[in-house]
Amino acid sequence: MADFRLPKNSRITKGKEHKADASAKRVKKLKIYRYDPDIGENPRYDNFEVDLDECGPMVLDALIKIKSEQDSSLTFRRSCREGICGSCSMNMDGRNGLACTTAIEDIKGEIRITPLPHMDVIKDLVPDFTHFYAQYSSIKPWLQTVSTTPSGKERLQSPEDREKLDGLYECILCACCSTSCPSYWWNSDKFLGPAILLQAYRWLADSRDEMTGERLDQLEDPFRLYRCHTIMNCANVCPKGLNPAKAIAEIKKLEAERAL
Repeated sequence: MADFRLPKNSRITKGKEHKADASAKRVKKLKIYRYDPDIGENPRYDNFEVDLDECGPMVLDALIKIKSEQDSSLTFRRSCREGICGSCSMNMDGRNGLACTTAIEDIKGEIRITPLPHMDVIKDLVPDFTHFYAQYSSIKPWLQTVSTTPSGKERLQSPEDREKLDGLYECILCACCSTSCPSYWWNSDKFLGPAILLQAYRWLADSRDEMTGERLDQLEDPFRLYRCHTIMNCANVCPKGLNPAKAIAEIKKLEAERAL
């Protein structure tokens, strides 16, 4: 049997132990990925113990408590704490999600926390979104029109047309779906991934947008669109309950109808 090993400098080593106070009665253990490119050492797992009686209910609460009381060098993104901004997306116990909406009690046993998979890591739990945002920019995510409207007038939309955007506009670009997609892992340099394609369909479905043909021309590519194989990991992990795979299927349908 072949024995495959990671390169020496990428193997995760054992890190530091941070114990809770001896008086703590309800203790939760967190195993957190640590990596600092400035010190030139291998990534490691640090172990922390948190007193649940002195901590909020969400994983993000535990991370903030750890940073405040045990290790101020722990680095992660967070902002709204309400599942709206998407900043605190990470992998918890093998599943992508938002730390602010993931309850500690929903994860049994030790909680292993790592950055979103298959992205370059800036530090600790902070992945590099540069490429992801460049892909988002490439689809021109704004209303494009060629016709003009009278000064001061809005571009109106019927309630029926507005309903077509439900399940699309709610995307918060947390990248949980794209980084859970094997097709994106293998082809992220060319494949746009579920998050960006969901956003692309949001504008294709908007009755006010007048660049449907141009948008479809840009997407019609063996890699940009058709690397999706409906694995459905994207719909499984989306913290907003959206279905990027369905949106991708709708884009493929539009491309097929145009070719007839």
